[in-house]
Amino acid sequence: MDLISALQFLKLSEIPAAWVDEVWDLEFTERKPLDDVTGEELAVIGERDFKNLYQCLLAHAADQQKSAGRDGASQSIWATLGDNRVSVKSLVAVLSFFVLAGKAKAANVQQRVSGLRAASLYILLLGIPGSIANKVFHEVLLDTCSDLTSHCWPQDCGKKRKKDGLKSSQAEGKRSKPQRKETPEMEVNDAEEEEEEEELHFSGQDLVKIRDAVVYLVQSLLRLLQTFPLKDRPQSASNCTQIFSKLISFEPVIGELTFAAVEDITKLKSVPELAFYGLQLLCSPKHGDQKESLRRVFHRLLYVILMMNKGNRGKPSLLVPSQAVLSTRNQAIHFVCHLVDELKALAPPFLQILLQHICYQMVEKSEFRSHGAQAVGMLTSQMASRDYACFIKWLFNFSRHSKMVHRLFSVDVVIVLLEQPERRPEDCQDPELAYFLPHKFLIQDLLFTRRMDDSPTVQGHALACLAQCLELPSLNVTRAVHNLFSATGTQTVLESEITEESHSSQQTQKTYRTLPFRTVEITSMVSSSCDAKENLALLLRRVKDSKTNVRKSALQALVGLLKHNVIPTSWENLSTLSERCRDPAVSVKKKALQCLAELLAAKPECSVVQKAWLQGVVPAVVDSENSVQEKALEALDQMVLSQVKSYSAGRHLDAGQRLTWALLDLLCNECQNLSRYFSRAFTIWSKQNKFTTTFVANLISHTEAEQAAGAWLLLSKVVASSPKLPYGKILDAWDNMITSKDLPVTTCCHILCVMGDIAAHLNEDTKDRIVDDVMSWLKTFTLSLELISAAVETLHQLGRSENVKQTQAFLNQHCGELVSVCEAYLADIILSGNRTQNLNEELMIKHLHTLGVASLHCPSKVGKRTVLLVESVLTTHSERVAELQEELPASQPLSQFRANSLPTRVRAHGVITLGKLCLQHEELVQKYLPVFARELEVGTEVAVRNNVVVIMCDLCVRYTNIVDLYIPNISACLQDNEAVIREQTLIMLTNLLQEEFVKWKGSLFFRFMVALVDPVPAIASLCEYCLLHLLLKKNPEMFSQHFIECIFHFNSYSQHKSYNKFPQSERERVTFSLKGAQHREQRFRIYRFLLEHFTDAQRFNTINKINQTVLACFADDELPLDADGAEILKETFNILSLKEMKLQAVSTPAGGPAEEEPEEENMAHMAKAVLQAAQKKVVSQVQKKAFIENTVPLIISLKSLLEQKRSPVLRDLMTYLQVTMQDYRNEVKEFFSGDEQLAAEVEFALKAAEREREMEEQMDNCSLAGDARTPTAQHGSPIKSRPLLPFSFATPQPPRPNSVSFRLAHTDRRVRRSRQEEGVQSKSIALEGTVMTKGAVNNRAISTPKGVNVNLTFDEGLSAIFSDRGLNLGGETSVLHVRSDEQQASELRQWNVQSPLRQKRKPSKV
Repeated sequence: MDLISALQFLKLSEIPAAWVDEVWDLEFTERKPLDDVTGEELAVIGERDFKNLYQCLLAHAADQQKSAGRDGASQSIWATLGDNRVSVKSLVAVLSFFVLAGKAKAANVQQRVSGLRAASLYILLLGIPGSIANKVFHEVLLDTCSDLTSHCWPQDCGKKRKKDGLKSSQAEGKRSKPQRKETPEMEVNDAEEEEEEEELHFSGQDLVKIRDAVVYLVQSLLRLLQTFPLKDRPQSASNCTQIFSKLISFEPVIGELTFAAVEDITKLKSVPELAFYGLQLLCSPKHGDQKESLRRVFHRLLYVILMMNKGNRGKPSLLVPSQAVLSTRNQAIHFVCHLVDELKALAPPFLQILLQHICYQMVEKSEFRSHGAQAVGMLTSQMASRDYACFIKWLFNFSRHSKMVHRLFSVDVVIVLLEQPERRPEDCQDPELAYFLPHKFLIQDLLFTRRMDDSPTVQGHALACLAQCLELPSLNVTRAVHNLFSATGTQTVLESEITEESHSSQQTQKTYRTLPFRTVEITSMVSSSCDAKENLALLLRRVKDSKTNVRKSALQALVGLLKHNVIPTSWENLSTLSERCRDPAVSVKKKALQCLAELLAAKPECSVVQKAWLQGVVPAVVDSENSVQEKALEALDQMVLSQVKSYSAGRHLDAGQRLTWALLDLLCNECQNLSRYFSRAFTIWSKQNKFTTTFVANLISHTEAEQAAGAWLLLSKVVASSPKLPYGKILDAWDNMITSKDLPVTTCCHILCVMGDIAAHLNEDTKDRIVDDVMSWLKTFTLSLELISAAVETLHQLGRSENVKQTQAFLNQHCGELVSVCEAYLADIILSGNRTQNLNEELMIKHLHTLGVASLHCPSKVGKRTVLLVESVLTTHSERVAELQEELPASQPLSQFRANSLPTRVRAHGVITLGKLCLQHEELVQKYLPVFARELEVGTEVAVRNNVVVIMCDLCVRYTNIVDLYIPNISACLQDNEAVIREQTLIMLTNLLQEEFVKWKGSLFFRFMVALVDPVPAIASLCEYCLLHLLLKKNPEMFSQHFIECIFHFNSYSQHKSYNKFPQSERERVTFSLKGAQHREQRFRIYRFLLEHFTDAQRFNTINKINQTVLACFADDELPLDADGAEILKETFNILSLKEMKLQAVSTPAGGPAEEEPEEENMAHMAKAVLQAAQKKVVSQVQKKAFIENTVPLIISLKSLLEQKRSPVLRDLMTYLQVTMQDYRNEVKEFFSGDEQLAAEVEFALKAAEREREMEEQMDNCSLAGDARTPTAQHGSPIKSRPLLPFSFATPQPPRPNSVSFRLAHTDRRVRRSRQEEGVQSKSIALEGTVMTKGAVNNRAISTPKGVNVNLTFDEGLSAIFSDRGLNLGGETSVLHVRSDEQQASELRQWNVQSPLRQKRKPSKV
C-alpha cells in the first residue's frame, strides 16, 4: 500500500495547526482533546489501519536502508511526506493523542490497543534515518511510548502479586500493618487507582489483542535500538533498561531461552525473549559506555534474582516465590551468565558487584535465602579463579557483618559453593588470593567460625550445614572437617575463653531498601582458631545450649561426625544424644530420636551405638508428649517387633534380625534399668492387638537358640496379653531351667515371669509340681537376690485364686515355711557363741532377703522372735537385748543400732529386711522409727544410713502421720557428708512432696535451698530440676512465700517476731546455717535463683512485704541495730539492689533483640513489644507510687537512724538508692521532697556513678585517631566526579578496627578473656578516616555498625552509584569516595567520621 494512502485514516489534513502547536507546547505530558467531530472519527479507527501503516512504514524503512547501503538513490520517507504536504509535526501530535488515550487508567480495550499501535509507529519512525533532522524525536514522548506496556496491560496479576508480596514478607499477613505505616502517599494513590481499574474487565480475546500490540511495541523498540544510538541519551537508556527488566516477567516462556544473536526479531515469539534481547542490545557500545550499561542491566536484574518487586521509588517488596517468579529468576541468572561469557573483559567487576548486592540485600526468609544462595553458586561458576578468590575474600568479611541475616546468608552461600568442584590454588597467580580457593578455607575459616556467632539462629544454621558438608562427595571437604576434630590439642578451654569479634547489638529494622548499586567492600581482621579437642567440647556444649534450634542443629552435626568416623563413637559422645531424648523442648526430643535412628542405621553393628539408641528411645515411651511417645513406639516396633521371624537352624539371620537380637541382649544385660519403660511399651501394644499367635510362635522358636535370653525377655512382656500359647513348650523350658545351672539370672527371671503369667491356664497338678520346684529351688538359697524376688512373686501368682482366703492360706503355708527356714538359720548364726566365725556372708544376705520378701506375703507368720532376730543383726548382745525389749514399752526403743562384728553389707540388708517387716506391722513402725532417726544422726556406715533413708520414705507412704514427725530427721540428710546419701534423700523427698505425702512445713524448704548450693554440681543441678520442673508447678507461690524468711534463716537470725521460729536442734541449725561473709556468695545464689522465677506480681508484693516486715521493724526500733541486725539490714538492701528484683515489665526493653529471631516471628514480636510498652508505662506508674508512699518514708527514717549510730550499713542504703533511682534520675527532688539533703546526696551519687561509667567506657573503648592511617585510594582508582544526583542513603559503613586496639587484641588475648569473664563488654568507638572530595557530600549520615568495615571503593571507576531518578547532567557529584588503607593522601583533608548514634552518648573527637 502507498504510504500516503496508509496515512489517510489519521485525518492529518483536518487536524488544526493550533491544536498541534498546543500539544507540542505541553511537551506531550497531557492529552489535549480534539473537536468532537474529529475526535469521534479518530476514536473509531480500527486496528487494521494501524497494522497497514506499520507494515508500510516498515517496508519503506527497509527499502531506504538497502538503497542507502547500495547507491543512496531511493527517496526517503521524509521527502515523500514533504512532497505530499504531510506534516511530521501533526503526525507525531496525532500519534501522541492515541498514546495518551491508551495510557489513561480508564481506557477501554480499543484505546489501549490503538495507543500501543500508535506508540509502535512513533518508535518505528524514530528508527528511520533523518528522524532527528525532521524533529520527530522528543524524549518525553519516547519514554511514554516505551513504558506504555505497564499502563495498557491489565494489572490484575500485578496487583495480586503485590498484595501477596506484602503477605509473603511476613507469615499470614502479619507484616501488613507496619508496611502500611511506612507507605508513602504516592503508593496510597496507586492503590486507589488500582481499585478503580478493578472495575474494568477484559475477556481472553481482549487480552490477546493487547498482548499482540505489546509485542509490536517491543519489536519496534528493538528495531530502534538496532539503528538509533542512545549514547548521548543516558536517561532514555536507563528507562529502556527498566522497561525491559519488567517485561522479562510479562508472561511464561515455553522451553529454554538461548539468548543467541538473532537476525530477525520477529522469530522471537515471547515478550521475555524480546526483553532479554533488548537488554543485550543496550549493552552494545553504540548505546554508551558498556561499563555503565552493564551496571544498569545488572542493577535491574538484581531484583529479579532476589525475587523482589522494585518500582521507580520506594522500597522493594517481596514476591511470592511461585513457579512463574522462580522461572523468571532462573532466566535472569542464565542471562547474566550469558553476558559474562560474551563480555569477558568487561563483565567480571560487575558480576562481583551483583554478587555482593545479592548477599547484602538478602532477606531472612529461608526460602529466599535458599534460592539466593543457589543464584550465587550459579553466578560464581562463571568466574575465573582470581575473581572467585576475590569474592570469597569479600564473603569472608561479609560473614562477620553486624546484621544477623548477613551472617546467616553467608552460611547458605558456603554450603552451595562447597557443592561446586574445588578450584586449584595454582589457577590463581596471586598467592594471597590463592589461599581463599580451597574448600578447606570455606569450611574452617568461614563456616565453622559461625559456631561461635552471637545469634543462636546463625549458630544453629552453621552447625546444621557442617553436618551437610559430610554428605558431600568431595573428599577434600570431608578431610577439612576431619582436620577440625582430629586430636591435636591437649587442653579444652571454657567457652567464655574463646574470643571472637563481637557484633553490634544495635537494632536494625528489617526493611528491603534499595542499596546504591556499587561495590560493597567489607574488611575485618579478626579470626580465631581452636584446637580439635576444644572444637568437640564446644559442640557438646552447643548440644546443651539454651536455644532450641541450636541444640537441634548441634545434634545433627554431632551425628554427622559420628556417622563418618570424624570423632570416636565413645559413650561420652553418644550419651549426649541419649540425654537429648529427654530435652525440655519437644522438637529437640524428636530430633534426638531421629538422629539416633540415623546413627543406628549407619552403624548397626556397634554395641555402643546400640546402647545409646536404647537409652534414648526406650525411656521416651513414657514421655509426657504424645507425639514423642508415638515416635519412640514406632522406632521400637520397627527395630524389635517387626524383625522377629521364625528361627531355623539352617538359615542365617539377616542384618535387621541380628540388630534386633543384639538390642534385646543389651536389654537383658547392660540395660536392665530400662525394663520398666520397655514394659510400658508392651502395655500400649497389647491394646493394639500386635501380639499374634504367629509372633508368639516365632519367639518360642528362638528360646532354644543363641537368642534365648532376648526371646524370653519378649515372652515375659507378651504372654499376659497373648490370646493362645503353646504351654507345652513353655513347661519344657521350665523343666530345662530347673535342671540347668548355666542359665543367666536375667533369663531365669523372665522364665519365672512367664510361668506366673500362664499360671491361671495350668491345671492343679501342674501347678503343684511347679510350686514344689519353686520351693525346693528357694530353699537351696543359691539363687541371686533378683531371682529370689522373682521366684516369690511367681509363687504368689501360682497360689492366686478367686477366693482371697484360699490365696492367703496358700501364701501362709509356703511363704510361712520360707520365713521359718530363714528364722532358724538366723537363730543358729546370731544365738551361737561366736557369730562371725565361719560366717558365710552371701548366704546370710540371701536368708535376710528371702525373709523380707516372703514376710510381705504372710504377715501373720512373722513373730516377735523373727523381728528380734533381724534386729539383732543390727545390734550387740542379742539375747539380753531380746529380753530387755520384751519389757520396754514402745515409746522407749533402742537408741541406736549398736555396732557389732557383722559385715556392713549384712547390716545394710538387715535394715532393708527390718523395714519390710515394719511395712506390715504398725506397732513395729512406732517402735523402730526413733531408732532409724537416731541412726541417721550418728550412724557411720554409709550403706546402712542410705537404706534407712529409703525405708523411712517408703514407710511415709503407708504411715504418713507417724513418719511426718521424722521428716526433719530425713531432710537433715540433705547436708550429709556423703554425696550418695544427699542425692538419695533429695530424690526420695521430691517424690513424697510430689504425691503430697509430705508438706512444705518447718525447715524443709530451706534445706532444699541449701541443696541448691551443694558442692557437687550434679546434686545442685538435680535440686534445681526438682524444684523448677516438679515442685514449683504444683505450688507456684512456693518461692515467694518463703523468700523473706530465707534472709533470716540463712543468717541464723531469730529475733524477729514472725520469722525463723520453727523448731530445730542446735546441730541442725549449725549444719544448715549460711551465716557469715564466707557464705555470702551461696546465699545470694539462692536469692537470685528464687527471684529469677518470680512473677512481676510476686516481686512487687515481696518488695512491699520487705518494707513492712524488715525495714519498718528496724525503723521503728522493733529490731535492734546490733551486729546481727546490721547484717540483716545490709543483706536486705543488697537484695533490693539486685537486678533480679526489678520488675521485668519495667526493666526489659520493649521488643528485645529482634535481630536474634527469624523474620517469621518478628512481627509477632513487634506486636508483643507494643503491648509491653503499654504495660511498662502502667506498671512503672504503680511502682513509682508505691515507692514514694511506702519506701521513701522508711528510707528517710532509716538514713537518719544509721547516721545517728554511724553504722556502715549507710553505704549499702545509698547504693540501693543509687540503683533504684536510675530510672527516676530526673525526679529525685520529687521523690525525696521531705529530705532535701538526701535528695542532694542521691543526685550527687547518680552523677558520680555516671561520670565513673563514662570514664570506664573511655578507658576501655576509645580509639586513638592519631595512630589510624588515613585511607587512600586503591591503585588505579580514578577519583573523578560523575554527574549523578544525590542519593537518599548510602550503603552502611561499619568502622574499621583501630590499629592500636587491633594489635592489642592480637598480642594480649589474655586481657580480652579476663574482661569477658568479668562481664565487661568492650564496645569500640573507632574513628573512621575517610576522604571526601570537596562539596561531594551534603548532610550525609554514615551508619557505623560495629565489628566490620564496609569500604565503598571505586575500583577502576566501576562502582559509581546510579540514582533511581536517573542522571543529572550538571552539578557536582554527591558520591562518597572511600579509599583503601594502602596509600596516603596527604593533600586531602582527613575526616574522623563517627556514627550519629555514638555522638549522642559521647562527643566525637576530630
